[in-house]
Amino acid sequence: MTTGFFWDERSMWHAGGNYAFTLPIGGLVQPMAAGGLPESPETKRRLVNLMNVTGLMREMDVRTAPEATTEDLLRVHPKNYLDTFKQMSDNGGGELGLRVPFARGGYELAALSAGLSIAAVDAVLTGNVQNAYALSRPPGHHCLPDFPNGFCLMANIAIAIEAAKAKGLIGRVAVLDWDVHHGNGTEAIFYDRDDVLTISFHQEGNYPLDTGALADRGKGAGTGYNINLPLPAGAGHTAYLHAMDHVAVPAIRDFAPDIIIIACGYDASAVDPLARMLATADTYRQMTLKIKNLAAELCDGKLVLVHEGGYSEAYVPFCAHAAVEALSGSDIVAADPFGQTFISRQPGERLDAFLIGEIDRMAKELAL
Repeated sequence: MTTGFFWDERSMWHAGGNYAFTLPIGGLVQPMAAGGLPESPETKRRLVNLMNVTGLMREMDVRTAPEATTEDLLRVHPKNYLDTFKQMSDNGGGELGLRVPFARGGYELAALSAGLSIAAVDAVLTGNVQNAYALSRPPGHHCLPDFPNGFCLMANIAIAIEAAKAKGLIGRVAVLDWDVHHGNGTEAIFYDRDDVLTISFHQEGNYPLDTGALADRGKGAGTGYNINLPLPAGAGHTAYLHAMDHVAVPAIRDFAPDIIIIACGYDASAVDPLARMLATADTYRQMTLKIKNLAAELCDGKLVLVHEGGYSEAYVPFCAHAAVEALSGSDIVAADPFGQTFISRQPGERLDAFLIGEIDRMAKELAL
């Protein structure tokens, strides 16, 4: 069985509209750089390029996917939101929510991003591939049903989960979000449900500022099925692996899902401009291996990684390459150009000891 790799060059053409240029971006006019959007396509495109150069891409089952259908989208997003988004997209773009500008055609590109996630989850659940990576862009984990924010226009993972449920392919789902920013959209969508376990590791006090508290555990039937781990700034390799072993793995094991989906952001890396964490490419390799092994134990290896944030054009490709190496079991390794620098010595033992203590304190409070 192979690893499915779902991506489409068209998704790299999502842009922030005419924020930075007078050029009419959209249609057949490819955006220049990010087209005014801080969420640059180059982090993702350079991953594809790196995988082509190392040969890792040749080991993947590479696929694209159709856009998510209106029926797919309506399971998560209300019709008035979709109608407004589509109208603005057709009329040249704009901005619907908070920090989510888009150019002409942005609606279709967001639907394509969701479609890549749907296809990846479907392929794994139907046994077409063993596991999968969806290079979805724009990302999705901040998007609420009727309010996009943080570069996210549609809730890719939630849409994929609901599509699979509508087909009768899935019962219980565990979503682990290790993007450095709180996965507030995914949390909100499933907050009162007990069939989806949502776990978010994120930098405390980053983005969004008003969500992601340790005490937010769900409501109603969903009480206890939402876990937030707000990590102090400076958390690095040791702290993240400790959090995996003492929070994520036991919680997912107790939940016993039919599939595990990772909201896979790389902005906890030591050189990311939008966070203050110290993870390395090997951090993502080891975290992926831990969840891959857990998936083999719990759900016949059914695991999907859906690409979320990460804003260092230089380092995201290496972090993501390491994750795909682990996911696929490949022997092809892209040597980390940063990991053997000062980053490998950060944080020091005293800070690691403090961080481990904080994680253990929170795990105890979570009763894990």
